[in-house]
Amino acid sequence: MALRIIFMGTPEFSVPTLTALADAGHTIVAAYSQPPRPGGRRGLELQKSPVHQAAERLGVPVFTPLNFKAEDDRAAFRALNADVAVVVAYGLLLPEAILAGTRLGCYNGHASLLPRWRGAAPIQRAIMAGDRETGMMVMKMARGLDAGPVALTQRVVIGPDMTGGELHDVLMQAGGTLMAEAMARLEVGDLPLTPQGDEGVLYAAKIDKGETRVDFARPAAEVHNHIRALSPLPGAWFELALAGKPERIKVLGSRLATGSGQPGTVLASDGLVVACGDGAVSLTRLQKAGGKPLDVADFLRGTPVAPGTVIV
Repeated sequence: MALRIIFMGTPEFSVPTLTALADAGHTIVAAYSQPPRPGGRRGLELQKSPVHQAAERLGVPVFTPLNFKAEDDRAAFRALNADVAVVVAYGLLLPEAILAGTRLGCYNGHASLLPRWRGAAPIQRAIMAGDRETGMMVMKMARGLDAGPVALTQRVVIGPDMTGGELHDVLMQAGGTLMAEAMARLEVGDLPLTPQGDEGVLYAAKIDKGETRVDFARPAAEVHNHIRALSPLPGAWFELALAGKPERIKVLGSRLATGSGQPGTVLASDGLVVACGDGAVSLTRLQKAGGKPLDVADFLRGTPVAPGTVIV
């Protein structure tokens, strides 16, 4: 017998899981998502989230409470009479009333190897730290941030030049497959739960705008990890003097290079090799404000950068 599932998610990352559960034959009785936000070309139109749009395409009713403080919202959740809630990047901390609001509880798809990188930005933090491996996990939600027992795990290798966007897409697809397996096993009472250990706990804080600027005084490996972790969003950046004024340049790709010099100094314009505190990086994909992302050769054709130029 199929499960009656409440799905809770907001961004594109969540959509493959919603689709996988529907394709597996479960009944999605409702979807919960963050409320529509201003967007569009001028930022004036309210935009429904990717999960909201996907649920509507499936004919699933959508609820968008600001939070679950109101008893009416909690009662409406319970009244759905669901077997289980599945949560993937919903964007709200769920109160105990919601965690206990279905017959079998709430299960979360989380993009890390817990207990490492609990929290909001596990994909970016794993790359920034130079991790060589991460994964998707299905865990049963409990009180505390991403602290519940783990049911299933799928490990994913992080390549040396892999960007946050590329890893996001791999984990997004893995998450859908893994959650479908978890729900199939939960349905027949064969889903094991293993408590997380107390050692190795790390928290993946939300990316702050103040940490997106590239610091070329850091070792090249850290600069490279910083750039690729934040690509494509929110994007790492530096400033380059153009026509006598500093202009912000977003850097979306890099690789380690050979060379040394004063941090921030362009060592070679062919490939845009820049000295770091230790070693150098080659900036491979860049974007000017208001422009489109360009490979370095195309960027340099329109914006020549001579060796010896200092970027900060």
